[in-house]
Amino acid sequence: MTTEFPKSLVLVGAGKMGGAMLEGWIASGLQGSAVTIIDPLPSAEMSDYCAKHGIAVNPAAGSLAAPDVLVLGIKPQMLDAAAPTLAPLAGESTLVLSILAGKTIANLKDRLPKARAFVRAMPNLPASVGRGISGAVANSEVSARQKAIADTLLKGVGRVEWVDREVLIDAVTGVSGSGPAYVFYLVECLAKAGEAEGLPPELALRLARATVEGAGELLFKSDLSAATLRQNVTSPGGTTAAGLHILMADAGLEPLIAGTVRAARRRAAELSG
Repeated sequence: MTTEFPKSLVLVGAGKMGGAMLEGWIASGLQGSAVTIIDPLPSAEMSDYCAKHGIAVNPAAGSLAAPDVLVLGIKPQMLDAAAPTLAPLAGESTLVLSILAGKTIANLKDRLPKARAFVRAMPNLPASVGRGISGAVANSEVSARQKAIADTLLKGVGRVEWVDREVLIDAVTGVSGSGPAYVFYLVECLAKAGEAEGLPPELALRLARATVEGAGELLFKSDLSAATLRQNVTSPGGTTAAGLHILMADAGLEPLIAGTVRAARRRAAELSG
């Protein structure tokens, strides 16, 4: 898709994810003068950032026209309370780009009745360092230009994978949306295991953290599959093989991860409505 920025954009919610996306857009070339932030309690850092880049923050009610793009970055539980304020900003030609976990396009349509074009996306925390990945789906009212704009905005914080069925976004949430927390917990568990084997706690944590950092960077830079990388580092009868024997047992890591992703996907579905 071609790189295309909107002429006007309103971001609702400039917290960790919304703020990370905003910084990615500005770094990618979006002009601050095209952006307005709506956030009742922006952080001091965000306020300073907006002032530096000429971004309007919390203009007077009724002073905004419907923008090209309305980005919803608030918590899903806040949608109902915010909807009366947001509905006038979602015009017939506005693209609504939502990163609200669990909130379906039907949910959004009910609360923003004038809007027709919706993209539902799920970015993840590495967006804050420009290494995120987002799953996204567009409804049938989204034009080619609007989809290109959404693609550009989401690529401001990492990679984008488009899916053709909205139901898959909940699965995306379970894998990549929630996935960074699983990886962080893996570091915690690996460090605790090292400590149990006699390593000083600080050293065990440094070893575990650096191992996951390095393995992730290798995945990023290598064209090889994860399975091939695993096989390449596993000598028959060696130490890695002994450890993998536990992880790859019938009751090992695979069913545990499957249950983890399933629980997150189900919770995403419960957040709809």
